[in-house]
Amino acid sequence: MPTTAATLTFLLGSVAFILVPGPSVLFIVGRALAHGRRAALASVAGNCAGVSVLIVAVAFGAGEVAERSVAAFTVLKLVGAAYLCYLGIHTFRTRGDLAAALGAAPGPAADRRVFAQGVLVGVTNPKAVVLFAAVLPQFADPAVGNPATQMLVLGLLFVLTASVLDSVWGLAAGTARNWFATSPQRLRRLGGAGGLMMIVMGAGLAVSGRRD
Repeated sequence: MPTTAATLTFLLGSVAFILVPGPSVLFIVGRALAHGRRAALASVAGNCAGVSVLIVAVAFGAGEVAERSVAAFTVLKLVGAAYLCYLGIHTFRTRGDLAAALGAAPGPAADRRVFAQGVLVGVTNPKAVVLFAAVLPQFADPAVGNPATQMLVLGLLFVLTASVLDSVWGLAAGTARNWFATSPQRLRRLGGAGGLMMIVMGAGLAVSGRRD
């Protein structure tokens, strides 16, 4: 188990990290604006599942490859950026369907689709790759236990914290959407704004980051 000091320090850093909007938060807010609070929560669950995959990979050494290899990091970054742009374009193009879909009860198929999208965004989030591959191992002390176990425990703490804070982002955006839904025209504009937001984030992600 990690030490109390390491746990508290990592928790405080995680909160600061999560509160700064990145690809995951923008994706969750975009889904909430386009499809409502249920979609936001499904995207949060998917994103946390994707982040969990990263944590397990880092704990057992695979994450170091992406952090140290410029090529691997760049590929991961571009995949995530391209996917965000794709989702943003799709959301923008179908913004006119939002009013018609508002009264329809979301089904398991829609939940699974949004969940799967969240998994892909979470596992290709370069911001999370850097945190877990470069920062997380520093909080594991071999003198007090197995480093992999310590990283898994700290990673679980991060996922729990992220699930709460990201849900707040998503629910707030979903609530705003419900108010916009009183006007089909406003809802159409809001859906377009959510799509554009993801496109801008994807484009920004593609041109940012490491040059070494």
